[in-house]
Amino acid sequence: MPKLRVHNLAISLDGYVAGPNQGPDNPLGEGGTRLHEWVFATPYANPEATNDPGVDDEHLAAGDRGIGATIMGRNMFGPIRGAWPNHEWTGWWGDNPPYHHDVFVLTHHPRPSFGMEGGTTFHFVDETPEAVLHRAFDAANGQDVRLGGGCSTVRQFLRTRLVDELHLAVVPILLGAGERLYDDLGELPGYQVASVTHSPAVTHVTFTRSEA
Repeated sequence: MPKLRVHNLAISLDGYVAGPNQGPDNPLGEGGTRLHEWVFATPYANPEATNDPGVDDEHLAAGDRGIGATIMGRNMFGPIRGAWPNHEWTGWWGDNPPYHHDVFVLTHHPRPSFGMEGGTTFHFVDETPEAVLHRAFDAANGQDVRLGGGCSTVRQFLRTRLVDELHLAVVPILLGAGERLYDDLGELPGYQVASVTHSPAVTHVTFTRSEA
């Protein structure tokens, strides 16, 4: 049965997935880029990296494997808030985004869908998590759906117990402020730790939804 999966969500020791004061010139907030330095040290993400492939590469590859559609929040798609002034903004990723499938962007200000090079089509939807997930599963055509973030979007789907697998890459830094994943989740009821592995750079913790 297809699943909704979160992969490679980098998070600080104090629970932040982005730093404070996010904006067009600082999309991950102050200090937020430090959460992703481990990614660019891997051969999977950076062919010029000198490190040997290892557990970090394995987790990065797993995040792309078997995915047929993606869901993300509007803040992950871009820095514009409120009503769209125009439709010129097409995402952070240039003309050929890395998704190559349907991407559903959650927003209270829908706009027309549009396609990009490489097969990515962005859809802008103002619907419940359950309704969006149903559309994403249909688009994925039997494959899994990836929940790409940002922080508030992942929390929303966790609170409704729609996430089947949650993989966190815990980076050994403290950010002190920003977008915090654990707010309003309590003890994350309905989920259990399935695996913990680590590299010299990060600790990988995977949660799965319990059947009970």
